[in-house]
Amino acid sequence: MLPTVRLELWESGPKLLNKASLGLSAGTLVKGAFALARQAYFYMMHLYKNNPVRFNSGAIAIVSALVLVMIPVITLPVSLYNRPFSSVLYSAEGDLLGAKTASDSQWRFPYRGELPDKYKTALLAFEDKRFYYHPGIDPASVIRAAIQNSYRGKIVSGASTISMQLIRITCNGSDRSLLQKIYESYLTIGLELKHSKEEILMLYAAHAPYGGNTVGLNAASWRYFGRNPQNLSWAESAMLAVLPNSPALIHPGRNRNNLKNKRDALLKKLYLNGELDELDYQLAVEEPLPQKPLNLPRECPHLLETLIQQNPDKHRFETTIDRNIQSSVNSIVERGHNHLSARMIYNICAIVVENDTAHVVAYTGNSINTDDNGKGYQVDIIRRPRSTGSILKPLLYTAMLKEGLITPEMLIPDVPTNFGGYMPENFTRTYRGVVPARTALALSLNIPAVAMLRDYGYPRFYRLLKQFGISTLSRPAGHYGLTLILGGAEASLYDITTSYLSIARSASGLAASQPVILQNDEQQHFKIPGISPGASYLTLEALLDVKRPGVSEQWRSFLYSQKIAWKTGTSLGHRDAWAIGVSGKYTVGVWCGNAYGEAVAGMTGLQAASPILFDIFGSLPTSEWIVSPNRDLKYINICEVSGFLPNEHCNVTQTRIPVSANPEKQCRYHQLIHLDKRKKYRVTNLCESVNDMVHEPMFVLPPVEEFYYRKTNINHVKLPPLREDCMVQQENSSVKQISLIYPSPNTKVFVPTDISGKKSELIFKAAHIEDDAIIYWHLDDTYLGSTTEFHNMNVQPDPGKHKLTLVDSKGYLISTFFEVIGE
Repeated sequence: MLPTVRLELWESGPKLLNKASLGLSAGTLVKGAFALARQAYFYMMHLYKNNPVRFNSGAIAIVSALVLVMIPVITLPVSLYNRPFSSVLYSAEGDLLGAKTASDSQWRFPYRGELPDKYKTALLAFEDKRFYYHPGIDPASVIRAAIQNSYRGKIVSGASTISMQLIRITCNGSDRSLLQKIYESYLTIGLELKHSKEEILMLYAAHAPYGGNTVGLNAASWRYFGRNPQNLSWAESAMLAVLPNSPALIHPGRNRNNLKNKRDALLKKLYLNGELDELDYQLAVEEPLPQKPLNLPRECPHLLETLIQQNPDKHRFETTIDRNIQSSVNSIVERGHNHLSARMIYNICAIVVENDTAHVVAYTGNSINTDDNGKGYQVDIIRRPRSTGSILKPLLYTAMLKEGLITPEMLIPDVPTNFGGYMPENFTRTYRGVVPARTALALSLNIPAVAMLRDYGYPRFYRLLKQFGISTLSRPAGHYGLTLILGGAEASLYDITTSYLSIARSASGLAASQPVILQNDEQQHFKIPGISPGASYLTLEALLDVKRPGVSEQWRSFLYSQKIAWKTGTSLGHRDAWAIGVSGKYTVGVWCGNAYGEAVAGMTGLQAASPILFDIFGSLPTSEWIVSPNRDLKYINICEVSGFLPNEHCNVTQTRIPVSANPEKQCRYHQLIHLDKRKKYRVTNLCESVNDMVHEPMFVLPPVEEFYYRKTNINHVKLPPLREDCMVQQENSSVKQISLIYPSPNTKVFVPTDISGKKSELIFKAAHIEDDAIIYWHLDDTYLGSTTEFHNMNVQPDPGKHKLTLVDSKGYLISTFFEVIGE
């Protein structure tokens, strides 16, 4: 005999099962099965001890029962779980941004979250009102259908529950034989044993047919009504509840009246059940049916393709994209495309990132155009490496500020320069002599940028770019050399925008972060040792000085009532046009060009990309500028004109630099100049008594720098000429009289020949501190001639090494060596 408590447990199982058969849920059935299995275990142990023969028979019976229960669970159709889904892209608000059909060409969206209450209520009222009270098969419906069908002599009523319909859908149930129905009923029990009622409803909503190649509630909601299922009206929910029963009714024609009648009948049922009040019911039945399936949104087609490639096993992408901002950016890019395509510039991409959260709120990977025509519209150019032009200059400026290698006002040479065989030019082919570092950045001058990189070191800058997240530097630093700063390397708009985002976040005291596109992804913070909040803020301040394209000064404050730091870039050969901007709230990146690399004469970042950049900023919410990180900034004294640490000869002012910076360079431009009493001429102790001299501090530039500096600084005070009777003590003089512009010391030059075989001439250039000075030119031991005012000398040197010597009428002399390597 079993103990009393065990006997009660044993009896509880059959009782629960009996109740379940009368209409209890499958959950209750499962509880009874577990109670029965537990009691069976105790009973078998009792038999094993007292009656081995009965134990063997009982074991066989129980194993057989368990097999009968488990078979329908483990034989559920594979298609219930592994049917291919569409890839679907959602905005941060839950709106559909785009989708791609499943591999079987069906619109079958993966479903996530709870079913809408309106749809669930309508579905249960139409299909299965006792859904929560039966174990997959509704005995009452079976009896009702049997009586009605027997009375009419034909099938006029079915007994299918939602669970049974789900099994039939996934079994591709075209076979409606009695044997097939029994088999499906058997599988239905397994479905109910394996899944909760809510899971079954979700599976049904994901697999129900809605006409054509539209499968599932989510796809149907967007295909027929253009909205999220959670936002459907009662009439729309009712239509989607009745449509899977006869999905062909959705097609235009007389069938649509039948669909409307079925929908309205369901609405009336819901009204009578108290789910709708009278007004809601009257309004619902007046709603028309959709005329035809809608085209699904294509707000971010390139982002969707990129995410599919990155996540091949994922189908639902919930992004951080703001649909309103995305729509505005798409419109702006489309207008830009219509304008620029007339100039044979076919591709534009843009990305907008929120600074504080690093959320990507807009992602337009290319000019949206479904007709490719060989223009590369299908390419997600945001992720493609392109020549950077000068777009990386702010990164170098930030690093040099942080280390104290420059101050914002420090003068940087801007003259034609040979950097060990590399001879860059400014984009405008003009030069300013010397220019403050922040002005050089704002004007995007190339010569100062290369000079700064030479001082900083291109291997260090290469490592800095890696720290910023530039992922396309596939070759060693030496391969790029000084060209790193002027487009010698390639980077994607995504990486460039990430770099500027890092500067914006650093200025606000936030850690650098990769942009976040998917909602469930956490920010990926990383360290950039080469920057600091103070240096980043000063860099953005310098970029505020850039004038905006096509906007007159009086309209600037009206059109763009916020501060925007921005930078443009143009690659060599006019293949890439860049514009990156930072406001207090957003970082925006824009690229223009051709996907396949065709050059476009005259295309620049300023003319092509920056108007699109500012149109995007004009469409974004305005924001306050970044708060100055005063704790990471300090004031230091500098020379007012040169920006270097002051010496005793210059006027002193103050500037802000990062706390970490400790500049060491003292001003070399302010010197004490010895003049005669009339201050008309410079003099020396060889021609003038010290007692008769006047000593004045002056801003003195080397001849080449001054030659170009005077062209753009009309108020520059020129150094007085040396008096005729004074001899130059060249070795002791702090004032350079002559400077060579070309050739640079130890230059290797190539002398080509023209078609006729005649050797071309080289044009050597020099500058003198005095306007009317005469310079005498000598090549090796040969006198070439003299020049005045404009010091250019045409030369035809032979191959080999040469010495060039220049001397003025006062005896000041300079020499340099160069080599001709060919003809």
